[in-house]
Amino acid sequence: MRKTRVPGDKSITQRALIVASLATGESRLSGLLPSADPQATAAVLRALGVPIATLPGDGSELRVAGLGLQGLRAPGHPLDFQNSGTGARLMLGVLSGQALTTTLTGDESLSSRPMARVTRPLTKMGATFGFLGEPERLPIEVTGGGLRPLQYETPIASAQVKSALLFAGVTSGAFVLVAEPRRSRDHTERILSLAGVSVLSHSSGGRWNVELRDSPDRLRPLDLEVPGDFSSAAFLIALALMGGVDGGLRIEHVGLNPTRIGLLGVLDRMGARVEVEYTEEEGSAGEPVGTLHAFPSRLASAEVTEREVPSMIDEFPVLAILAARADGITRITGASELRVKESDRIKVLVENLRSIGVDVDELKDGMEIVGSDRPLIGRVRSHHDHRIAMAFGVLGALPGNRIEVDAPSVADVSFGGFWETLRRLTRPESTVRPGSATERGGKGASGPVITVDGPAGSGKTSTAKEVARRLKFRHLDSGALYRAVTFALFQGGVPHEDWPSLSSKELDGLGLRLVPEDEAVGIFLKDTRLSSELRSAEVTRHVSEVAGLSVVREWLLGVQRTAGSCGGLVADGRDMGTVVFPDAHLKVFLVAGIEQRARRRLLQELGHEPSSDEIRDEMMRIGQRDRTDSDREHSPLRRPEGALKLDTTDLTFNDQVALILERVKGLTRP
Repeated sequence: MRKTRVPGDKSITQRALIVASLATGESRLSGLLPSADPQATAAVLRALGVPIATLPGDGSELRVAGLGLQGLRAPGHPLDFQNSGTGARLMLGVLSGQALTTTLTGDESLSSRPMARVTRPLTKMGATFGFLGEPERLPIEVTGGGLRPLQYETPIASAQVKSALLFAGVTSGAFVLVAEPRRSRDHTERILSLAGVSVLSHSSGGRWNVELRDSPDRLRPLDLEVPGDFSSAAFLIALALMGGVDGGLRIEHVGLNPTRIGLLGVLDRMGARVEVEYTEEEGSAGEPVGTLHAFPSRLASAEVTEREVPSMIDEFPVLAILAARADGITRITGASELRVKESDRIKVLVENLRSIGVDVDELKDGMEIVGSDRPLIGRVRSHHDHRIAMAFGVLGALPGNRIEVDAPSVADVSFGGFWETLRRLTRPESTVRPGSATERGGKGASGPVITVDGPAGSGKTSTAKEVARRLKFRHLDSGALYRAVTFALFQGGVPHEDWPSLSSKELDGLGLRLVPEDEAVGIFLKDTRLSSELRSAEVTRHVSEVAGLSVVREWLLGVQRTAGSCGGLVADGRDMGTVVFPDAHLKVFLVAGIEQRARRRLLQELGHEPSSDEIRDEMMRIGQRDRTDSDREHSPLRRPEGALKLDTTDLTFNDQVALILERVKGLTRP
């Protein structure tokens, strides 16, 4: 039996950061999930004056000096939650209880998600909201303070709505009673209890009531360890149940909150063999913790109704892929809440299941899935939804299936290292493509890897881009990657003096990712595609310094190799053929006279013929750059072994492209 762990719980991580920020005194938090959503929430709290360091990438301790219930300070700019719906909705409650006016914003996906379910009851408490774009959508201006008591019956069971109202009550000292049609996740109640808040929960009149009566004047600091995320563990459970892990799988230190593990009950009805071993009845986070054992199982269909939805709201993508391999027809109803998650998960699941050959019908509030054992083949669109990408990644890891995921890096929202974990656990005969993933979207999905190296001004980038265009391959500009890291360091507020001591975990936390496109490998910072920003004067001044850092070069090495692992790539740089792709099908090394190189650089930058003085000055700069590149300790500029050397001094651009294409003709495609 294989064994593994999963990253910290995303929901608990975000709540722990919020409560620690509102506490009086220093909190000690460990096991935090350092993914995109918690990082966004941490950045927002930082902007509100809370001294929160970068979230540790290894689960080690983070100390947070809380500012007290009314200690948050008005930021000088909008609070960007990126794609964190949990962070935005919970902080709407927190900020409603503060005597501040703030503006909340987010990325395109988050800005399309409804906020009325939170803002309407908060308005009843006395908060004021101004919608700066679409009604009841982000961006939203919040004016808080002076809140009234509230008794509120929620139309749906929602932990985010309940938590927002509880946070509003805690920060303002107002009485709050939330009556839900069914019990939702209780992470907020548990963590507030650890901070000294008395929260009463009980069933009454067919509803589940959560009551905040006497909020204390201050919150106690926290000392907790975040357990592994059950929602992340669910993907690996599915992998083991469908036979993707030889001998079964043991997943350790998983949070087993009873309001979160509704999927286990459904799996039991489907005939799944999943054994639960409780190791801590109540861990340091006030949550039950244990070990899950999952074994290959013959699965039957099941029916899931509305009463089970709240306890497994994030696990429906997992259930959908299991249903695709179960005997019979699985019917899901009462799950209309799935339409307002990171994507319309009902629609997206149905479309993608059909695209790979599964018989499925879309219902207004769910779906019907016909299971089979036939090979599933096709390309799925994640719609930038992390749970969609991971679910189909698991299905694609099973022997006989060939499934490509368009944006695998989105898994980093909740499960950093997901694709590596999948590769490590899967049986040898499985075909796991992290994204089949990272590399297989776009036109250049197959074919050789070609490297184009050379000194500054030799024409490698323009040449490589044109070769890629004519071959219908993707182009990878490695120089842009180093510029992207430099830009991300500035955007992330990393002090310049800390750059020499950067760790790979800190680089992971910057939010950079590569996205395969039709003609290029796009570079994204969070959800923004980087382009002209990379040529700013600030980036240009510091990129050589960043490129000289061994940790950056090592970190980018894996990123670049992933981009090229399925071929159909033309990569240019200064160490593409020597270090990054030493086994490339064709290596090209461009050279040119220094005067010609200087002239080319200036023409590109100025847009007109440079003067002799300008050329002379540029020659001096290029000469210095050549010496730096050739003498550096890590990945010095060298002609790769076996590389085609092209002196482009007297060649036209078309001539040098044609010479490379001629060499490509003889290559054997994989």
